[in-house]
Amino acid sequence: MTQSTLVQNWQQVTQQIEAARQHCAGQPVTLLAVSKTKPADMIVTLAQAGQKHFGENYLQEAVDKQHQVAKLLTKYEDGDVSSAPPIVWHYIGHIQRNKTKDIAEAFDWVHTIERDIIAKRLDAQRPSHLPKLNVLIQVNIDHEESKSGCLPDELEALITSIKGYGNLCLRGLMIIPSKEGSDAFERTKQLFEQIKQAHPDLPNWDTLSMGMSADMADAIEQGSTMVRVGSAIFGARD
Repeated sequence: MTQSTLVQNWQQVTQQIEAARQHCAGQPVTLLAVSKTKPADMIVTLAQAGQKHFGENYLQEAVDKQHQVAKLLTKYEDGDVSSAPPIVWHYIGHIQRNKTKDIAEAFDWVHTIERDIIAKRLDAQRPSHLPKLNVLIQVNIDHEESKSGCLPDELEALITSIKGYGNLCLRGLMIIPSKEGSDAFERTKQLFEQIKQAHPDLPNWDTLSMGMSADMADAIEQGSTMVRVGSAIFGARD
């Protein structure tokens, strides 16, 4: 894929997001470009075009690319690091207990917290010189055995635990609905609002991460504030 095609794809997606948002008079929507398996130079191209948020699923691949991207951006800016566009890194893959330290050190957001032990480890391992780690709880909204995520009736206990962790900032929910779950977005939005009402002490409860390339317009119409788009921007996975 050429750089011009990549940027054109990205521009089309941003236009589609804005059209969907305007259609339902919704709040701003963040585009998370899912760059897993894609090379660092594609990330740099989009960063130079104005894309800020990038999502990665695989820890070692992500960390390697973060270093590559930093070098490429520095080179692109002729050594002026201060003028390089900022990138916000999101971890959107499954979290193993032995990977929490690296995730806590390398990312700005984590979308896939489903257990207290993971939240506890991320909190303990977040470096003190970094801002709080923005976190989302992944909800298994359709109760699928094949998918990760906290079940809806387990949410209250997990939220209460995370609220006590000083290095985490709980921002909202993330879902991957089943292909048959036609009202999953609506049910998640309702759940999100219920939690907001029940926990007024969560001042940063503002993010619903739901919707991907094929269903982002529907997700936005149902209240998504962040869509995770990969193939519509980068093309099919390698």
